[in-house]
Amino acid sequence: MGKTEFCAYKASSHHKVLMLLFFVILCLSFFPPLSSSSSLSFDFYTGTCPAAEMMVKDTVRSASDLDPTIPGKLLRLLFHDCFVEGCDASVLLQGNGTELSDPANKSLGGFSVIDAAKRVLEIFCPETVSCADILALAARDAVEFAGGPNIQIPTGRRDGRISLAANVRPNIIDTSFTLDEMAKVFTAKGLSMDDIVTLSGAHTIGTAHCSSFNDRFKLDSNGNLTLIDSSLDRQYAAHLTKMCPSGAIDDSVTVSNDPSTPLLFDNQYYRILLEHKGLFQSDSALLNDERTRNRVLEFANNQDSFYERWAVSFSKLTGIGVKTDDEGEIRQSCSLSNNR
Repeated sequence: MGKTEFCAYKASSHHKVLMLLFFVILCLSFFPPLSSSSSLSFDFYTGTCPAAEMMVKDTVRSASDLDPTIPGKLLRLLFHDCFVEGCDASVLLQGNGTELSDPANKSLGGFSVIDAAKRVLEIFCPETVSCADILALAARDAVEFAGGPNIQIPTGRRDGRISLAANVRPNIIDTSFTLDEMAKVFTAKGLSMDDIVTLSGAHTIGTAHCSSFNDRFKLDSNGNLTLIDSSLDRQYAAHLTKMCPSGAIDDSVTVSNDPSTPLLFDNQYYRILLEHKGLFQSDSALLNDERTRNRVLEFANNQDSFYERWAVSFSKLTGIGVKTDDEGEIRQSCSLSNNR
């Protein structure tokens, strides 16, 4: 007997009420409601846009093939989104006073990739896939295309309507932070000390502007290198001063976070930490503190261990402050809220 026939079966009049209730419950189990789940799930778009993840992945692949710096930009974009209002694409909203207007977000990139994926999805699945999911999936795929692990993350995020510049600085990690300062922010997001070490591994790809690290060293009046941060390798510091002269502010100059394999998502980031070549003070802090040093050593010596832990920490990252059901919206354009 097929499902439709089974659900239409009529009970005898003697048991009509009880059997009717039974069959209603049974039919609902065969055909669950189409409304959004109250939480994220791995099959969220199965019935509404089954090719959603493939369309995002194809968009990221094409963009990365044309510009190998795209993966690093997408990963950074996700961090700056999730740490402020949660993973709700609030960082994508444009306008006066939005998160994008804060100087800390001035150098963010990868927006065109998210917009391109959204345009494709709006053609085939209009008003269905959130920008928040697109961003999370795009960052996930970016890691894979940069040589990192292929992992699965649940979907079902909705887009937030609030984006305020005033919320940026209290919630993001500054490159000059100590481990205690980082731990305070991470803990507030439900992330652990292990997550700090693991997610800092995102610095294995991407670039940074001079202003994010040139306070760690300087040149004296005779042109000799004077280290401010003794945890930085002197030869590496000398190299950085040539690229970023002390006191110079040039947004056109960028330096690879990982000088060895800047375009590969690997464990080389942890190896350069052992060489005291972490670009940021927040990088060096991981090696210099006993609470995180052993995990740095582990990841430096075992890339598989880093990849396994990355899958766990990245999943936690993309679950920060997500909005589901009626808490948000599905934007038609990722840069504008629907009510504008």
